[in-house]
Amino acid sequence: MKKLMMIMAIMLTAIAVNAKTLVVYYSYTSNVHNIMNELTKQIEADVVRIEPAEKGLDYAANNYAIGSAQIAAIRNNPNNASSYPAIDPVDVNVADYDCIIIGAPLWWSQMAAPLQTFLFHNGPALAGKKIGLIVSSASSGISGVESDAKRLIPDGEFLSPSLWIRSSQTSGCATMLQQWLKDINYDAVAEVENLQLDNGSKSFTVYSISGSLIGKDLESIDGLDKGLYIINGKKICK
Repeated sequence: MKKLMMIMAIMLTAIAVNAKTLVVYYSYTSNVHNIMNELTKQIEADVVRIEPAEKGLDYAANNYAIGSAQIAAIRNNPNNASSYPAIDPVDVNVADYDCIIIGAPLWWSQMAAPLQTFLFHNGPALAGKKIGLIVSSASSGISGVESDAKRLIPDGEFLSPSLWIRSSQTSGCATMLQQWLKDINYDAVAEVENLQLDNGSKSFTVYSISGSLIGKDLESIDGLDKGLYIINGKKICK
């Protein structure tokens, strides 16, 4: 009863904490780039574009031989970091985000190798986060890309369905994206949940979703960035 009274005592004044979405993608032919540009017209999100560390490679030469070799290396030894092609450093803390939308080209029925590199290094930090997947390809299906994403982010909460946009559909993808956001119930993912706090209470703690203590007083809440937080054991997200 005493614990219940303490909880009731702090649930008086409203505070809203919004979630954050990160769009991360790789694009060689610009199809995925154009799709992600259209997506960010429809939702609020930060964007990271993955770039290979080695510049000037002609992936289209010799029937995309370079990309084929990269995919083969990953298939042969998916747990070895050296199997993945180097990418430019990415200045992003994925722990700050609650929803990750991945834009992936399809290479030989798999996720493009540079994007796999990013997820190989960041997948463990995406545990428990909502993961949306958008795939671009000329014709073949996307099950291999979905399998790659789930292998690289084994503890992600994948939103269903994934979206497949054929290369020929890129210019008209706005309607497809709009429908996909409805299909995955993105509005619910982005919904603001309120927690009530008594301005006079000192009996609460605020943690980041990764478990880092942010503070134990109302001043620690002022000016919080959009994101996912745990306040007195209650997960607050958009």
